[in-house]
Amino acid sequence: MNGAQWAGLIAALMVAANLLCLAVAFVRLRRKQAPSRLQKLAPPVTIVRPVRGIETFSRETLTSGLELDYPVYETIFCVADGHDPIVPLIEELIGVYGADRVRLIVGDVAVSANPKLNNCIKGWEAARHDWVVLADSNVLMPKDYAQRLMASWREDTGLVCSTPAGSRPGCFGAEVECAFLNTFQARWQYAGEALGFGFAQGKSMLWNKPFLDANGGIAALAAEIAEDAAATKLVRKAGKRVHLVGQPFEQPLGPRNLRDVVQRQFRWARLRRVTFLPFFAPEILVGPLVPAVLAAFGAPAFGFSAWQGVLAVLALWYAGEIVLARGVGWFVNWRTPLAYLARDLAFPGIWAYAFVAREVSWRGNAMKIKADGEDELNQAVPALSAVNMRSDGRP
Repeated sequence: MNGAQWAGLIAALMVAANLLCLAVAFVRLRRKQAPSRLQKLAPPVTIVRPVRGIETFSRETLTSGLELDYPVYETIFCVADGHDPIVPLIEELIGVYGADRVRLIVGDVAVSANPKLNNCIKGWEAARHDWVVLADSNVLMPKDYAQRLMASWREDTGLVCSTPAGSRPGCFGAEVECAFLNTFQARWQYAGEALGFGFAQGKSMLWNKPFLDANGGIAALAAEIAEDAAATKLVRKAGKRVHLVGQPFEQPLGPRNLRDVVQRQFRWARLRRVTFLPFFAPEILVGPLVPAVLAAFGAPAFGFSAWQGVLAVLALWYAGEIVLARGVGWFVNWRTPLAYLARDLAFPGIWAYAFVAREVSWRGNAMKIKADGEDELNQAVPALSAVNMRSDGRP
């Protein structure tokens, strides 16, 4: 075989591997879960939700967490600034649902360079129950939210998470975000979990509070700039596993500026690069760019034009993604292939940028990330406050 034929063969193998990954994710996401022991017990739960600013669906997503079909649970909203525009909405919800079920805690605790984690500290400490869910404010919680999280808890579980399932995009930019969130990120995360490589995702995290407190407490999640990366490493170190919920919970998007979508991908890529470099580096190979280039080079050796080779790769690649998305109920419309293409054209630049960028932003908070490795991520973090000390006084 000559070089062109080898290129065509490798392209075909990469497409086949991608279709296999899609099939694994499809089976995992369609699998019906038997009720777990924890789900049958239905223990009381505290839901801690860090909030900042008003978003398109804030009222709907925050209200959804107060109308769960679950026997005993409380919700704690955490906001760093008492003058944040989200506060009046939270106070309104407290008036409607009652202060015995809903609380607002103002003020963060600086344990890390991660403002979201800092915003959760007081809520974690104030939780009344042994089972605590840390949930982002933009998660739309179904009635059986708590049950679905608990259904994935097994004897070897240290943490149950959910990736976001992008939905209700209000423009093409949001459709591109759906393409990133769903058949790219969620697909690979579910396929990885099915193969025994579970990674935490910070959108929804079900913790056993005594377990985390025995392993350094919530402040231990400051070991990495991203709390989900720290959670993954903490759980594995404790000899436990990270499991994913049966199907991810919805995150309604509304209108999204394409530039903002790409900026978020810059941030997440940079965080993956500094926390899990061995897994991040090969990500450039999981999109269709490399097999498309190889197919363009190899197609003439099999009697096809270069463009026919490229189009064949993209057609098979995107057809597989659309089948997965439709099969599990994720967003799809006539522009979805264009959104996939925009995603895949942008991703090589995002991947490369992750190796040189030093600063990312979370809702207006700049977070500096060292370029020379994870050991210096939180070099400037202040000492832990008393609320984050263990019972023996050590952090």
